[in-house]
Order: sequence, then C-alpha cells, then structure tokens
Amino acid sequence: MSVFITAIFLAITFSVSGQTAASELTADDIREALPATLEHPYILFNEAGKQEILDRIGNDRESNDIYRRLEAECKRLIYTPVEKTAPPQDPRAGYTGNDQRLAYLRSNISNAMKLAFLYQMTDDTRYAEKSFEFADIVCDLPGWVDRRHQFPVIYSRVWPWNVPDDQSAFAVDLEAADSARKLAIVYDWLYSALDRRQRDRIRGAILEKAILPVRGNYDYFWWTSSYRCNWCACCNSALGTAALSLLTEDPVLVDVVAEAVNRITKTFDQIGIDGGWQEGCGYYRKGIHGVNFFADPLNRLTKRRFNLYDHPRIKANPVSFLLYNTVTPRRLLPMEDSKYNRAGTSHIWNKLAEETGSAETAWFRNYMWGDGSDMFDIIWPRPSIKPRLPKKTSVHFRGIDWAVLRTDFANPETAVIACKAGMNDDPHHGHLDCGHFIFYWRNQEYISDSSSPDYDELFFDEARYDYVEAASLGHNVVMVNGEQQMIAKLKDQPWKEGVGGKILEFRPGREQDYVLIDPSGAYPGKELKSWRRHIIYVKPRIAVVLDEIGCDPGADIEVRFHSHCTVTPHKNHVTLVGDEGRMALLTLSDTAFDITKGKDPSLVVLRDAKFKWVPWFATSLKAEKPVSYVATLIMPMQNDSSEQALIESADMTVNNESITVEFTAGNHPYRFSFTRQNGEYRLK
Repeated sequence: MSVFITAIFLAITFSVSGQTAASELTADDIREALPATLEHPYILFNEAGKQEILDRIGNDRESNDIYRRLEAECKRLIYTPVEKTAPPQDPRAGYTGNDQRLAYLRSNISNAMKLAFLYQMTDDTRYAEKSFEFADIVCDLPGWVDRRHQFPVIYSRVWPWNVPDDQSAFAVDLEAADSARKLAIVYDWLYSALDRRQRDRIRGAILEKAILPVRGNYDYFWWTSSYRCNWCACCNSALGTAALSLLTEDPVLVDVVAEAVNRITKTFDQIGIDGGWQEGCGYYRKGIHGVNFFADPLNRLTKRRFNLYDHPRIKANPVSFLLYNTVTPRRLLPMEDSKYNRAGTSHIWNKLAEETGSAETAWFRNYMWGDGSDMFDIIWPRPSIKPRLPKKTSVHFRGIDWAVLRTDFANPETAVIACKAGMNDDPHHGHLDCGHFIFYWRNQEYISDSSSPDYDELFFDEARYDYVEAASLGHNVVMVNGEQQMIAKLKDQPWKEGVGGKILEFRPGREQDYVLIDPSGAYPGKELKSWRRHIIYVKPRIAVVLDEIGCDPGADIEVRFHSHCTVTPHKNHVTLVGDEGRMALLTLSDTAFDITKGKDPSLVVLRDAKFKWVPWFATSLKAEKPVSYVATLIMPMQNDSSEQALIESADMTVNNESITVEFTAGNHPYRFSFTRQNGEYRLK
C-alpha cells in the first residue's frame, strides 16, 4: 500500500472527541465551542486556577521550593540590565556551534515568562514592567528563525514522509513557533498590566513572525504535513496556543486553532498501535511537550469538547514507548537520533498522566525525576494518580516494528535488549540500522548503539548516511562485501517503497522472549541476498542470537558489534569488561570465522569538533554456501574460568531439519532448537 494511501486511511480512521479527520474541524466549530467572552489570563490558568496555584504554593513543599527559587531569580531580574543590542546573526551558526543570537532570543523570552508568572502570583507591577522590557527586545528582533533552518542551510534537507520535494519557504520554524507560543503566554499573563501600545507590540510580533506567514499558506511550509515528524505537532501546537491568546483582539484566528487541531490529530494518527514513534523516544517526547501547551487551554476553553488527549493512540499508550526504553532515572536506551537523556522534563509527564489517567505515566514521571524544578511543575503538578507498572515486561511496537525485551523495569541486575526492524523511510531522524540490537546490563550498554553525532549543517542532507553513526557501519548489523543498507528517500528522488525489514514473530514468555527479524528488504540485494536474525532473551541476562545470512559463496560476511566496554577479542569469543561487570560474547558457526576488530572515523562539520573513532568488532567469515549460520551467545561471566567453561560447553549443529544451539552457564544446561517450518527456521 502506498504511504500516501496509508496516511489517508489512517486520517479517516481516528478521531478527536468524535470529530473525524474526514469532517475536519472548522473555524465555526471552534468559535461555537469557545466562551462568549474571554478575560485574560485564560491560556494556562484563569483567575480560579490562579488561586489553586497560590494554594498549592502555600501548601505543597515541592511547589513552594520551586516558587521561592523562582522568586529569588525574578527579584534579581528586576535589577538586571536588559541588553537591547542583539548579537549579530552568525551566517554559519550550524558550523561554529555558537549561536549567540539564538541564545539571546531564548534567554530574554525565558526571563519575560518568569517575570510574567511572578506578576500573576503577586500582582506586583514591577514584575510586569520588567517582563515587558525583556519581551520588547524579543519583539524587536527582525526574525526568530534558527539560522540552521533558514534557506542557505535547510534547503538541501531530505524531506520527511508526506512532504513534497518542492520546498523553498522557511519563514517559520520550530524556534519561531516556540517563541510565539512563549510570548503568547507572556501576553496572556501581562495583559492587565499593559497599555494598548504594549499589547500591540507583543501581539504584532506574534502575528508578523509566526502566525500570518503560515495562516492561509500551510501548503508552503514543509512541517505542516510532516505527520510522522515532531515538527508538525510542535509548530502547529505553538501556533494554536498563540492564536488562542490573541482571540480577544483577533477572533478570526479561530481558523488557526482549528487547523492546529486537525494537523495534530493527523500526527497522533501516526503513533503506532502500541505507542511506538518512528523518530525515536526523544522526538516523541518533544512532540508531547509542545502539544501540552495547546491541548491544555483548548480543553479548558472548549470544556473538553475538543480534547487531544482523548485521541485513541495517546489515550491507550501515553508513555509506553519511553517507559519500555527506560533503563535508569533520566536515562533511555539510545536508538537512531534519540540520545540517552531525552526524556525531557517532569512537567511534561505530570500533565500527560493527569489528562490520560495513566498510572504508567505517573510511574515513569516519578522514576525519572525527583522534585520538579520549573514553574510549569507548579502549574502542572505531580499527578494524583497512583503509579503502576504495566503487567507485561516485554513489548513489540508493531506500528514501527521495534521490540524491547526485559525482565524488570528498575533492577540493573536484569538485562534489557532492544532491537528494531521497520522501514528505512525516515530520512529526518532514521538510521540505516534494520536488524540492529542493544544489550544493556548494570547501567551500561555491553552491545551498544553508536548514537548520533552532534548535529551540523549537513546531517539532515543526503550526506547524512556518510556519517558512520547514521550508516549501517555504526550499528550491530550484518554486511556482505561491505554492502550497507539503503534509504527510501534521497533529495529530489522518488520514494522507494518497502525499503526496510519486519519483525516476523514476537513471542514473549515468563522465562524467555523470542523475536524473529527479517531485515533483508533494507539492502539493495546485490551482495546480501537474505538475512534473518533470531534473538532469544533468556531471562534475566542471557542473549542468544542466530543469524541466517544468504549470499553468494566466496563473499565476505561481517556480523558487526559495538560496545561501550573494554573489548578484548580472542579466537572464538570476545571479553567485554564494563564499569560494574564482565560479559562474554561467544561465536558459533558452521563456517570458519575470525574475530576482527576495527574502528571508523567520525568528525562532524563543526568548528570545534573533536575527531573520534567509533570502535567495533565483528565475526568475519567467507561464505562457503548460499546460506551461512552464525550464533552469538552473550552473558555475564565471573572470571576467565567461567568463560572457558562456557566455551567448552557450547556447540551448534546445522542440518536441513533443524539448527541446535546448546551451552552450559552457571551449571545450568541450555538447548535451543530452530526447526524448519515451511522452508524457514523458527525457534521450537
């Protein structure tokens, strides 16, 4: 099925509070749902809500601590000189990595928001006056667009799914939209303290720099239809919030609110049936963060008639994707461009848990963070829901074909294995890593992802896959004669549909989990003809991986691995020594092999970039027949003696009917049989 047909099908399948995308919201729908009159403040709280916040500050220690710190900061800001001369725009900010103008923009908006909040809490006009000073210089900037998102840099980007190649207008980006959203909150909070000219100063800047370039011109901005990209949710949410804040002066902007609801709904339609998000955990978090600031006032002002939190994909699995990838507080497993600490801030999940009633989201929030530290932790405090973990510990995210296998959510003595298939059709944040897996134990990746590099000006262009971290070279995959995986989309080239792999079977169990992946479709097919990867997670901390690799006899096969540990290769195994433990990776094969070790260079195009090597090791062999079989055993070891005992006990037999892998670990014998079923091997 075409990706575009799929998008249309999904768009007419799901709804927001019964309003289907086939009958999208109109400006009249929003107008009819809003109160007849609006009185500021009304975006994140009204007068009644303000009293609740004041009561919370008075009675809740966590909120009181945050407030007292914020109060101290704002008392200082009252006497802080406002720097009215903005730093010049660095034309190569994506290269220098030192965008002082962007820092200036963000710092001044942040100061304005803090002071505006203190004005609301105290009615002290000194805070309002100083807040406007900071807001005024933000309004005075000629634009809010991040230099990396302006034409000279972003034009050559490879556009995400559902975005036409013809893109040439970049007047509003994430930064501009986010700035508009923050200034809109300042506008709402300061409204009663401002004269007409001051109001129009902020209002005009929001209109000129964010709303009006997009309103009525949605087809000209790439992010407006990039429904599998966090930009769509973030930018539309920000514009929706900005439009809501200006309705007292510009009631016609209800059309922007309606457009935001429709486009966010289509973005939520792309969340997988189990909660998976193709861009990875960090960008799911980013999208939810942005939506909170729009969904909250939309709910309140329309009396929950248009409730984005009621979208079936959000309601069913608000945090499942991040929860299953959680390994320690503030720490997620890295996959694709999402790095380790990409869970955001506590108030995101406070709000999501409260709105969805999700006990799992409440657990995630409490496990990931201690006390909140942001004023939004006062506005959206810890949820009143009793935290609870899901009953199942392992999951297959069917919509994106990733799987996470685990025994426990908080015990570092138990291993976590994350693996992925899915389509290579995300040129925005995807990597060429179909079939890749991570093995995590005792607070460390023993088999790791190389993670993404620091973003430079080229990383989202076609050059993306020249970076080892995004290429197959930087992942734990199979390569034949050096052939890497391919991407479904290149600049100004048609989409190649079906590029990627599938999880053919996911079989969770109390004592072990089993996943069967076929990544063959991710390769051009010239060298690697077929590849099936079986992963068995023997709970709590053993992995058995069987690779079936099809290629021409005589071809060079490499089963590559990366690790964050000290790697010592031996004849048929590798010793992995981490900060808190030791593991062995033992190879078994029906073909002669060597354990090889190497490293790939990595140097991003940043002025102060530091060269680094990305080390790897591999099982290397020359194919003797059309299909080669390689088994890899990964498990903790106490010492050299236990490692040697494993080596002596391990064996693999291959015949037309079955493949058997057996070994002894911790005085316990293990035997796994893969029997041929309809011409294919599957775990018995």
